[in-house]
Amino acid sequence: MSVPVTGLQFELERLYGVSAGYDVADFLISDPVLAEQLDTGQEARVSDEKLLVRETEDGLEMSLYLADSVLNCLNGRNPLHTLDLANLQAFLLALEGVSHFLYVAWNAGQGKPITLFELELQAEVDKYAACALLMKRQGAGVPTEQLARALFQNVSYDPALSDEALDRYRYANQYASQYCRHLAQRYAGDATHDMQSELRRFYRLPQADKVSRIHRGPT
Repeated sequence: MSVPVTGLQFELERLYGVSAGYDVADFLISDPVLAEQLDTGQEARVSDEKLLVRETEDGLEMSLYLADSVLNCLNGRNPLHTLDLANLQAFLLALEGVSHFLYVAWNAGQGKPITLFELELQAEVDKYAACALLMKRQGAGVPTEQLARALFQNVSYDPALSDEALDRYRYANQYASQYCRHLAQRYAGDATHDMQSELRRFYRLPQADKVSRIHRGPT
């Protein structure tokens, strides 16, 4: 299957200087019935993207579900070659799933526990960082502040979300928006290397330190 999810994983691993130790494509499923059967959590719901995780005595079992519509869009117009309005939504959905997979796998390999809020927060930052770097590489010329507004404003949430999950998504969006606006302002222009160094530091911080860094801004 020529799905560029492995390429998305490589982009994030290269950005952050980390490795999951596994290829996300080996954990990819697109059968919605299978995804529904595997999703036994209290917050189970229909979605075009979801990372399914189960902890066992031997470690973690994971599957990444992406709907066929998402995969078909990515296959028809690979965002690693051309990222535009035609494939942006599919790209963001797939990137979120790959982000979750990588963050869970890397932290598990480090023996570090993570929270669901931390997982969502990092995925929101990943979407901004990946879009900014890909568009810059492809010569799209979209200002980073404009990109931050596009990603974090006028968002909507699944009405099937529980109150707890809705709060988690909203707070993740708000904190990521604040952090990425800091990035856009501090690293405007040709400062890709400096922004990458900041993003790598942020990626490795535990949740409390991430929130603290967002409040005071990148230094």
